[in-house]
Amino acid sequence: MQSRRKFIKNTGIFSAGLLALQSDAFALHSNSIFDLGLKDFVSQRPPLAQRKFTSDAIEAAIVRIKKQIANPELAWLFENCFPNTLDTTVDFEIIDGKPDTYVITGDIDAMWLRDSTAQIWPYIPFVAADKKLGELVKGVINRQTKCILLDPYANAFYKDFNKISEWKNDITKMKPGIHERKWEIDSLCYPVRLAHGYWKETGDISMFDNHWKGAMNLILQTFKEQQRWTDKGPYSFQRETAWATDGVPLSGYGYPVKPCGLIVSTFRPSDDSTLFPYLIPSNMFAIEVLGYLIEMFSSPKMKDMDMVAKAKELQDQIKKGLNEYGIIDHPKFGKIIAFEVNGYGSFHFMDDANVPSLLSLPYLGAIKPDSSLYLNTRKVVLSENNPFFYKGKAGEGVGGPHTGADTIWPMSIILRAITSVDEKEIRMCISNLIKTNADTGFMHESFHKDDVTKFTRKWFAWANTLFGELIVHTSVKYPQILKDKNI
Repeated sequence: MQSRRKFIKNTGIFSAGLLALQSDAFALHSNSIFDLGLKDFVSQRPPLAQRKFTSDAIEAAIVRIKKQIANPELAWLFENCFPNTLDTTVDFEIIDGKPDTYVITGDIDAMWLRDSTAQIWPYIPFVAADKKLGELVKGVINRQTKCILLDPYANAFYKDFNKISEWKNDITKMKPGIHERKWEIDSLCYPVRLAHGYWKETGDISMFDNHWKGAMNLILQTFKEQQRWTDKGPYSFQRETAWATDGVPLSGYGYPVKPCGLIVSTFRPSDDSTLFPYLIPSNMFAIEVLGYLIEMFSSPKMKDMDMVAKAKELQDQIKKGLNEYGIIDHPKFGKIIAFEVNGYGSFHFMDDANVPSLLSLPYLGAIKPDSSLYLNTRKVVLSENNPFFYKGKAGEGVGGPHTGADTIWPMSIILRAITSVDEKEIRMCISNLIKTNADTGFMHESFHKDDVTKFTRKWFAWANTLFGELIVHTSVKYPQILKDKNI
C-alpha cells in the first residue's frame, strides 16, 4: 500500500463537496432502472456504455434489494457501491483460450491478490445464476494463478508482466510485472478462498489445471519456508523510505522468532510491516484455507493425497503454534486472541481495519461468531484497550497505522456489522456508514473520527463492494432493519 500512501500524500485529504459534484453524464442516465426517483440521489454509476462489465444477476439483485430498503440514501449507496468492482475495476478478456480477469483496486493501477479476491467475493453467490459472471470469476482465478507462479512472495502485480514497478529499487528480488513485493500470508490465502468458494457454488473444476495445481503447491511451499524451522528462508525486504512501517529491521528479515509452527508474515494486510512476525489473524486464516485445500484435493475429481498430506501437516503445526502462543490471558477480559506474537512469549495487542483482522475472523470462517474466545477478543478490539479504536463526532471504529491517528476505516464498521449477532449493533453500524459517505455515494479508505469530509481514497472498490455485501447479507438475515426508513 505504499502506492496508496503516495496517493494520499500527493492528493491530500479530499473535500467531500468537491467529490459530490455530479457530472452531466451521470445526470443523463439518472432515469435508468436504478433511478430512485429522487432528484437528490442521482446514480453515481458510470453510464452503461462505460461500465467495465455487466452482470444480469447483479443488476437483478440491485433492483430486488433496493425495493426492500426504506431509507433513500441507503438505497442510493447500495446501488452505487455493490457493482463498483464490476463497473470500474475489472479487465476481462480471453487469453490463450482461457478467461483472464485483471482487477485493479480503484485509484491504483495494480492487482493485489488480496483485494482482487475480496472485491469479487461478494458476487460468488450469484455465479451459478449468471454464466457470464462465472467466467469473470474463473478469469480472476486464472490471473491469480499466473501471479503466484511469477512470485509467491509478491502482494501486487501488473497486467503486463513486462512492466517495471516504481518500487524496482526495493532491496528484494523484484521482477518485471511485480508492482510490490511485500510478503503477507493473506496474499496466498485469498486466492484459495476464491477458488474454493467458486467450486462450492458451481462444482466447476475446469480452471483447476496443472498451472493452478502448481500455484497451490507453491503456496504450501511458501508457507513452509516461512515457518522458519531451520533458517530464515529466501525472502527479505528493505526500502529506502521515511515511512517507518515500510521498513523491515535486521537486514529485512524482521525481528527474531522462535519456530513453533506459526508462519511469519513480514507485512500485515495493510501492507504495513509487522512488529512481531507471527501475525495471528493471518495464521488463523491460513488454517481455514488449508482446510479448503484438504477438501478440494480429497474430492474424487481432484484427488491428490500428497497435497492433502502436505496441507494437513501444515494445518496441524499452525494450530499447535496458535494454541501455545496465540491465545493470551487479558487481566480484564480473560482469554483473547493476540494480534502478533514472536514465539518467545512476547505478544502485541491491537487490531487493524484491514482483513484479516481479529474483528473479521468469523467473516473469513476462521472462528464461530458466538465463540467465547472471539467474543472476548471482540470486546477488547471495540474498546479503548485497542490503541487503534477511535470514537469521535463522526462515528466509531477501527483504523490502523496506515492512515495515521484518529482515522476510522469504513471497512471496520462494515465487518463489525457482518460479524455481529446483535440487531441493535448492526443498525448502529449501517447508520454510521450512511453518515460517513460524505455525500459522495461511496465508501472510502478512512475518515477522520470528527469530520467525515476529511477522508482518504475516493475510489476504493474493496470497501464499496464489501458495503454492498453487508446490505445483501442484511437483506437475508435481518430484512426488518432495511425496512426502517430512519436507520
